[in-house]
Amino acid sequence: MSAKNEKLRIFATAPLRGEGLDRLRAMGDVILEPWLEQRPLRIYNSEKLAERIIAENANVLICEVDSCKGPVLDLPLVAIGSTRGDPTNVDVPAASAAGVPVLRAPGRNADAVAELAVALVFAATRGLVPADRSIREGTVYAGGTNPYLLYRGWQLAGLTVGIVGYGAVGRAAAWRFAGLGMKVIIADPFAPEATHDLDSLLAEADVISMHAAVTPDTFGLISAEKIKRIKRGAVYVNTARAALHDLDALTEALASGQLSAMGLDHFNGEHLPVTHQLVGMDNVVLTPHIGGATFDTEANHTSMMASGLEALLRGEAPNNLVNPEVLKNG
Repeated sequence: MSAKNEKLRIFATAPLRGEGLDRLRAMGDVILEPWLEQRPLRIYNSEKLAERIIAENANVLICEVDSCKGPVLDLPLVAIGSTRGDPTNVDVPAASAAGVPVLRAPGRNADAVAELAVALVFAATRGLVPADRSIREGTVYAGGTNPYLLYRGWQLAGLTVGIVGYGAVGRAAAWRFAGLGMKVIIADPFAPEATHDLDSLLAEADVISMHAAVTPDTFGLISAEKIKRIKRGAVYVNTARAALHDLDALTEALASGQLSAMGLDHFNGEHLPVTHQLVGMDNVVLTPHIGGATFDTEANHTSMMASGLEALLRGEAPNNLVNPEVLKNG
């Protein structure tokens, strides 16, 4: 692969913005069609994506959710940019075999997801959603109720938060919780900063915040058996992936009082049935996988894509290159 003398024509189905977009435009033409702005929602399969790349006469692809496999990798691409921390939408081995560099965007949404974790803890422990609803519905004092009693909670300052998974998001969450006056403990077998193993963390933490990646070792990590080890009355928040926990066991723990509150930002299949028991419970806050949904996330990954392409054009290996072996073979 050699991009040094190639004029770039960039087809982007990922949302791009900020100074990185200006840098991309300085390198060539940019055809911008963000997938999340399409109505109805549009996610290309590999065949349709290849057709669009050919139609636009593009030699660089930047995508987020579209499938980059098969026919896409038969095209003479200078590079593929996946605006994800882990480019799971790209067949990286096939791209390497085709000599196509693949860029990624590690940590692009770390601050955004960490902020949502903190927000979910506040919302779940202070009854913000039902309190808001009582104002809107005019039921604040219905039946002689007193909101000061209904929505009392413990302050976070002085409590212990357990961070499970100490990657970019876990680190970003840790200093935010510490800034609230919380004691931070960490469980991560790969992090030298870890203070606890998982079992001891679950037994000690007043708040458990999940930030681990889903791997064969972490799939179903918070099982029914592990939930029994959680300190009674603790708060559980997951802004990572639903595959890390047993949702039925968590629901039972919340109903029984083993857990006092929860905040969840992801569900298997990106969907929670409206008939699910959690929907009727006021001590859980449910959000539809919006942890990374900030304009800053888009600006961050755009900047990373621009930096990666600039390095390739200089004949260098970018820091965010997934398959550096293609440069050695190019």
